[in-house]
Amino acid sequence: MQVGMFQTPFVRPERTPRQVFEWALRQAVHADKIGFSEYWVGEHGTLNWEGIPSPELVIAAAALQTSQIKFGPLAHLLPYHHPATLAIQTAWLSQILEGRYMLGVATGAYPTDAAVRGIKDMSGNHAMMLEAIDIMERVWKGEPFEFEGQFWNAGFPQASPNKPLRDVRPWGGTMQMAMTGLSAPSPSIGFAGTHGFLPASVYAGNPFLRSHFETYRDTMKAAGRESDRSAHRVVRDVIVADTDEEARKLATEGGIGLAWKEYIKPTYERFGVLKGLLHDPSVDPADVDADYLAEHVWIVGSVETVRQKMEAWFSDLGGPFGTLLVYSHDYIDNPEPWERSMELLVKEVAPKLSDAKQTVTA
Repeated sequence: MQVGMFQTPFVRPERTPRQVFEWALRQAVHADKIGFSEYWVGEHGTLNWEGIPSPELVIAAAALQTSQIKFGPLAHLLPYHHPATLAIQTAWLSQILEGRYMLGVATGAYPTDAAVRGIKDMSGNHAMMLEAIDIMERVWKGEPFEFEGQFWNAGFPQASPNKPLRDVRPWGGTMQMAMTGLSAPSPSIGFAGTHGFLPASVYAGNPFLRSHFETYRDTMKAAGRESDRSAHRVVRDVIVADTDEEARKLATEGGIGLAWKEYIKPTYERFGVLKGLLHDPSVDPADVDADYLAEHVWIVGSVETVRQKMEAWFSDLGGPFGTLLVYSHDYIDNPEPWERSMELLVKEVAPKLSDAKQTVTA
């Protein structure tokens, strides 16, 4: 199993934009140094706990300070960008990173992000995303076309000998794309399977994840593609320390505990996700505090404890998946224990997990 990071970021609202940016960049450089395989950055315009509106700026800053890790937005919210402009910008980042770039796309889930763009009815966002993908893929071919759509007009001019055009194709000629799923069953995961995109699932309980695995497998098969779980990314909170006690304290009294109390738990309740995280349906959501989360939702402990918990998790899922993406949290004031947790996870836990020989042909 590979290990990556999802830099949402969950950073306290009182942090300045400069602090958020510097933390995201520091995390990217550290993740590359210790062997993380991927680093994804969220995009939100208005959310006070998720304060990166331009993931491409973080990725560009990290590009020249890293050498191995792959980057991508997770995700660019396609209804809020002109797709031709975004196609040119993302292809350029792909060229700059020389193969270390992937493009996550989504419809956008938060009404305030839509309202800033003048969108009051988000029911059309899915159709906008589909049209945007169509336009972007046309642009990436670098061949003349004209398009008049429901939401956007676009095209690519005819080159002439006297006025050659820049190569706008992604590095290697194609763009590896990814899509997140926030519901079960998930239309987005189904779309990812149909089109051969990478699927990314936010952890909301094992039944939720199994639904995503099955949807992706079935839609890949229907599209004539071979599929297995090595393509799947799963986002979940994990904390590792030298002892169980240290790990639990780092989680419950640190950035993870605060983010869940102030922001994530209320958000999950609003979206109807929290109930999937309860180990017993009789549990009152009001009783879900940091201690409950550390015991039943997050994976917290020493190297051996975390290894055992992850093995048990995989067993209940019916097998492992390709890449674990850990959320980044606000440990700006004392980063060393958090960064050690990252290192223990990728260097001590992941290599000891049961090997699953998987190939991906998507």
